[in-house]
Amino acid sequence: MTKMAIYAGTFDPLTFGHLDLVSRCSEIFGSLIVAVSADTMKRTLFTAGERAGMIREVVDQLGLPNVSVEIFDGLLINYARSKQVRVLIRGLRAYSDFEYEFQMALTNRKLAPEIETLFMMPKENHSYVSSSTVKEVAGLGGRTADFVPDPVLRALASKFGQPVHSEPGPRPQEDR
Repeated sequence: MTKMAIYAGTFDPLTFGHLDLVSRCSEIFGSLIVAVSADTMKRTLFTAGERAGMIREVVDQLGLPNVSVEIFDGLLINYARSKQVRVLIRGLRAYSDFEYEFQMALTNRKLAPEIETLFMMPKENHSYVSSSTVKEVAGLGGRTADFVPDPVLRALASKFGQPVHSEPGPRPQEDR
């Protein structure tokens, strides 16, 4: 039985969709590592340290003691091997995510057949939100409180030199 998994990504920034998967995985696995990629082909708004710090703050606020946050470099499968983890979690928001994630999962399987990839979908009310969209909305002065937790909201406001837009508004409905 597998007791540990890795949920890896850029998390630039962490969204409620990411957080939904972290929370749900923490209930499925005895231990979950949220692995923040330092090596990315993407141009990031936040450093790996800033991203990891925001995630740690949110995880601590939620009281998820079996979730740790680490930064990794290089291939995810090498990192997973170094941690002796055999399960990778990947999030799928829409069909457009599937093609890329499927290719990566098959590549990882070829390079490391002992490591499995599990795909999970966020709850429907988070499925349309991407980190790229959050950054664009924040950069144009829009309200992102419905998309990201408070520590991320504050970091976005600071990064863009804007006030925190957290005024009350419609909040995402949680599925019960």
